[in-house]
Amino acid sequence: MNSGSAGDRMRPDITILDGPVGTELARRGVPTPLPGWTASAIQAAPDTLARIHSEYAAAGATVHTANTFRTGPYVQQKRARDLQQPGEQADWRWLTRRAVQIAREAVPKHHRVAGSIAPLADCYRPDLSPAPSVCDAHHGPFAEALAEAGVDLLLCETFPNPSEAQSAVRAGLATGLPVWLALTVGPQGDLLSDRALVEAAAGAVDLGAAAVLINCSPPHRILELLPLLSPLGVSLGGYGNVGRPDERSGWCNPDHAEPEPYREFAARWVDAGATIVGGCCGTTPAHIAALSNFLA
Repeated sequence: MNSGSAGDRMRPDITILDGPVGTELARRGVPTPLPGWTASAIQAAPDTLARIHSEYAAAGATVHTANTFRTGPYVQQKRARDLQQPGEQADWRWLTRRAVQIAREAVPKHHRVAGSIAPLADCYRPDLSPAPSVCDAHHGPFAEALAEAGVDLLLCETFPNPSEAQSAVRAGLATGLPVWLALTVGPQGDLLSDRALVEAAAGAVDLGAAAVLINCSPPHRILELLPLLSPLGVSLGGYGNVGRPDERSGWCNPDHAEPEPYREFAARWVDAGATIVGGCCGTTPAHIAALSNFLA
């Protein structure tokens, strides 16, 4: 386990999130097929998954998102049906517990582990979100399972559909844990209008969300949107993308992406009011180290 990091020397008003797990697994040669995406690595490559968490801790992150983005019942039951293996439908609870355990054991004990709650369908297709009753029926048990697994907070992330985002936030708050909501405007920055994003964020804050972030979006769009959220009176944050979506693997990493431009955007997010910063698809431990060292 890692014993310390640059994040331990971070100025007290800034929290450094880790970076992505999915694109790092792919970068290291671990298959991440849809719809389960990163969930297969919990069984197939747990050592690689643990190394990724550990490297983010060494880079300066102090909040680590467990690899539960696609371990929930909705996705795992769909995967079981696609594979014609209905017996696997019960495995989502084990996968969730194991993902949290891997993260917890890989990072310093005083760091926080967040449970990731994702959209049930597609992060870039808000029109595919199921009916509210279906969302409630799946997000509720999943949030409870994450709390039982021992996470410190719940990160409802990459939500482009305001209604489903509120369903996830309600489910998270019912556990008694702190809940952060991360909304996405997508890789092109156009899935939510500015007004819709602010209204969705305000609704989550009214429910009790402790922080609102923008993720899985171009860094420049995060910079444009953060000032619109400042009147909400809660912690704000951002973690953006480097690269582009891929229908087969979920994401295509760039061949070469220097951390410095991303670091500059993160610094500007802080100037715009962000107190939580990290990385999303395509960023690496080097990106987290660059922004952590710059902000330290």
